[in-house]
Amino acid sequence: MTFEELNGDYSIERMNSVIKALEEVLRSALPQGCITVGVYEAAKSLNVDPDNVVLCILATDDDDVKDVALQIHFTLIQAFCCENDINILRVNNTRRLANILGGAGMHGSEQMDLHCILVTVPHASTWKNPALGKVNRFCRESRCMDQWVPIINLPER
Repeated sequence: MTFEELNGDYSIERMNSVIKALEEVLRSALPQGCITVGVYEAAKSLNVDPDNVVLCILATDDDDVKDVALQIHFTLIQAFCCENDINILRVNNTRRLANILGGAGMHGSEQMDLHCILVTVPHASTWKNPALGKVNRFCRESRCMDQWVPIINLPER
């Protein structure tokens, strides 16, 4: 096995580990009320209390790439998160995010805006989550490689 093949296997294994950690973070934060869903809701939350935001997830599907308004919102949210040292991930599958959140993407019969998801930690909380640590480490390592907003490809399940 060549070094490139070995390194590729490691990268796939590492990415799968980060995907699993992200799923765990979202599933454990949801019942604690530590998830904010929606571009506008996220912007309001960032404005009110940015110190408690520990992760920002910006999600798109193939159809969203040409949505200029959404891309402008993403740019502004990314800038705010960078200014406030909040880790950011880009995710490519809003349907999968809805599944991870246990159908939280539905509000009545209407699809919720899953383009932006914030994970927060309440003031009084000592919430220590090893999965969050793994996701944050991935974000830090990505920044060290000049990838300021790492992209995760969520597979369908």
